[in-house]
Amino acid sequence: MLRATPESPRMFDSDLVDFFSRVPWFAVPIVFVPIITALLLWPAASGVGTAAIVGQFVLGWVVWTLTEYWLHRTLFHWQPKTSWGPRFHFILHGVHHQWFQDRLRLVMPPAASLGLGVLFFGLYYALAQALAPTVDPSWVYAFFAGKVSGYVVYDLTHYYLHHARPKTRVGKWLRAHHNKHHHNRAYKDLKFGVSTTVWDHVFGTYELPARPHR
Repeated sequence: MLRATPESPRMFDSDLVDFFSRVPWFAVPIVFVPIITALLLWPAASGVGTAAIVGQFVLGWVVWTLTEYWLHRTLFHWQPKTSWGPRFHFILHGVHHQWFQDRLRLVMPPAASLGLGVLFFGLYYALAQALAPTVDPSWVYAFFAGKVSGYVVYDLTHYYLHHARPKTRVGKWLRAHHNKHHHNRAYKDLKFGVSTTVWDHVFGTYELPARPHR
């Protein structure tokens, strides 16, 4: 299932590394839904009110959507001007643009996403402790649950937009939005949002600049 095929070509010389560079979409909810559940149960068991948990969760989700936009706009489309720059860009994101029909390279390998998750949770936890004299640090759990939930929805939406035919108006709209980024050279530096287009509207990357009237 996870071996090299014409649809999912080899990226790495090592058989082991190449094998683990492929991830089926369902690995994402399998890995992260239990983590999200635990993050939400922790403050609930500690006596945090439902309204506070919901608010913190929504804030975390919103922060994820902004993270999704800026990572795609900056890091994913960044190619360092070094000897290793092209390879770095290709592994990080270029492979997706070149082999956009590869069903096994649309979601991040769990080893990488879990590592980044631990790093970011540590940063948020340190911030929560620093703010503890004025703000109850328990906010970090529901907040991070919201952010991780946003990541899961992003990954699954991305897969769905590439490998399904949306029936709803919103699904068709998001698919058209993302397809322009992939397949219309005029939009290669626009339309960075995947699960939402809000930040493209906010930062002016939703449509081509209007041509001045002559």
